[in-house]
Amino acid sequence: MSELVSVERDGAAAARSALERCVGEGGVAIFPADTVYGLACDPLGEAAVSRIHELKGRDEEKPSAVMFFSPLAMRELIATLGSRTRDALAALLPGPVTVVVANPERRYPLACREDPERLGVRLVDGPLAGAACALFQTSANRSGEPAPRSIADVDPALLGSADVAIDAGSLPGTHSTVVDVTAVDAGGGWRVLREGALSNDELERRLSR
Repeated sequence: MSELVSVERDGAAAARSALERCVGEGGVAIFPADTVYGLACDPLGEAAVSRIHELKGRDEEKPSAVMFFSPLAMRELIATLGSRTRDALAALLPGPVTVVVANPERRYPLACREDPERLGVRLVDGPLAGAACALFQTSANRSGEPAPRSIADVDPALLGSADVAIDAGSLPGTHSTVVDVTAVDAGGGWRVLREGALSNDELERRLSR
């Protein structure tokens, strides 16, 4: 690891700048999401994405979400979506939810993998809110091991292999809920693919407005 940034010591602006710089230079970062710590890189950077899969020991064909820290950074993607999908995103994000949307323009193919017309997206708050970069992201653990709640929980080998690590203290430690809304613009419903930090009751409440 070449750089450790502490939100408490260095401030949120320094943390955002370090993340943006690392991703922009093709590096790999360990960062705080809203639920667990993650590994991240440029979602269009093939070498960096492959590096993350290698570090995790992860199947390269397994899809990942693309994470955003600002609604403005999502505007081009949102413009390709149907009105009901946009409404669902507005109801759920930002928050501890991964929303799988239809992806007719096949954006971010390195995250989609074998199903390029479906894409998981996240928008999160927290100390990195406002960062301009989109991230290919996955939890900062080796495959099959628990996702870390703090920098201290990250495997030392992973921590040592990252270009930047951002410490924001302890996080809740529960994975995001994954909800599929790909059918809503065709008149279909939504379905939960993975239960997580946002309860099914809260999903129902938000999506039935």
